[in-house]
Amino acid sequence: MSTENEGTAVPPAPSAPPPPADAPAASVPQGAHPGAAPAAGDPYGPPAAQAHQGAGESSSAPDPSWPPPPPSTPAYGGDGAAGHGVAGHGAAGQGGGGWGAGWGAAHQQPAPKNGRGRGGLVAAVLVAALVAGGLGGGLGYTLAEENDSGGSTTVSSSTSGGNVKRDPGTVAAVAAAALPSTVTIEAASSSGEGGTGTGFVFDKQGHIVTNNHVVADAVDGGNLTATFPNGKKYDAEVVGNAQGYDVAVIKLKNAPSDLKPLTLGNSDDVAVGDSTIAIGAPFGLSDTVTTGIISAKNRPVASSDGSGSKASYMSALQTDASINPGNSGGPLLDAQGNVIGINSAIQSTSNGGFGTGQAGSIGLGFAIPINQAKYVAQELIETGKPVYAKIGASVSLEDSTNGAQITEQGVGGTEPVDPGGPADKAGLKPGDVITKLDDRVIDSGPTLIGEIWTHKPGDEVTITYERGGKEHTTELTLGSRVGDS
Repeated sequence: MSTENEGTAVPPAPSAPPPPADAPAASVPQGAHPGAAPAAGDPYGPPAAQAHQGAGESSSAPDPSWPPPPPSTPAYGGDGAAGHGVAGHGAAGQGGGGWGAGWGAAHQQPAPKNGRGRGGLVAAVLVAALVAGGLGGGLGYTLAEENDSGGSTTVSSSTSGGNVKRDPGTVAAVAAAALPSTVTIEAASSSGEGGTGTGFVFDKQGHIVTNNHVVADAVDGGNLTATFPNGKKYDAEVVGNAQGYDVAVIKLKNAPSDLKPLTLGNSDDVAVGDSTIAIGAPFGLSDTVTTGIISAKNRPVASSDGSGSKASYMSALQTDASINPGNSGGPLLDAQGNVIGINSAIQSTSNGGFGTGQAGSIGLGFAIPINQAKYVAQELIETGKPVYAKIGASVSLEDSTNGAQITEQGVGGTEPVDPGGPADKAGLKPGDVITKLDDRVIDSGPTLIGEIWTHKPGDEVTITYERGGKEHTTELTLGSRVGDS
């Protein structure tokens, strides 16, 4: 795909993302064929309206609670480029202020810029992924038909081979163990629009974890099915979806009793250079396995489906394992077969393959760290609604490498710093530029949002900021917002 999200501009990409983890591990063989890129149902955009809006509050700006409308400058999102910055996930909206702190930090809508922006990550639209998959199958049928000139050839199989044993830890062994617990998801709206994505077994009760944008079309009265590699297909329903995190949980109807949940790893322990294995349905090719390494950690990514209405933010794991439309929602595994992330977004060139304009892998894939996804999934299973951390201040999404600046004016005439909110209690004021959150360098509003969302409400963080040319630090206890609206 192009660096733009189906023509939708995204927030500016930070020029200097946080440094990668230390000591890289040994690399692994590269994947044989293209993986699947995220199918974007509708990756959402954080409530950028105003960081300070709490749940249930609304703003006078268009759909201010969240998600905020994307800025016109392409940014660094994956699986779509989206953007609006929020330092937590409060209501979002546009206006003189930035996106709201309800989500994390709100962002100020930058002025439109001409031409294509730099480094925008693109969302894989579900419909496009479905078409691409169908096209691939059609080409295969045509070639087979043309090569059949009337005669047939019989090939004798060798009987001198014997059984081939795959040692534990090999890609083949990991794939053999994980594939039975992955599913290809088909989601369609009541009008029949939809596409294909991937998911994996989360527990024995039949819960499947995937991306929100994979199932978004089926959230309100649509049709949803999950098919296992053995061909068994089950109807499913959406238990809960988090647009800001781009995580969703579905549940199989009449789930089998022999489900085997994939083992969840610890994404905090992942190191640059560690081997990765991605499973998904690229361009509709179910049960595809590709390999690579962890290319970077804590990569700030904003993604969108190109509709301009919703966006998501993550501090992602970057991998060069081949990921393409249809891989969205599938597991990213380590060399031991543990899930370390959910494949969600890609950065791609402007021209797609297969003559459809659909984006394809260029070795820049992004996954939601499993530690964050696990927390979100558990909240969705228990309550059906996502819970986001927030700082209660609006931040600008203007192109910057200096930090996330708290805006001078909030959305729709509201206060840029929520009175009595986390940022206010920590002493932050309009004009302050946040440069670090704990030990993470903050170079833009979107980066701040992604980092805040790796935390839980109630977490205490150290904020480093600049005011009047001087650096200060303050302790801040993150607030919370329930739901996406």
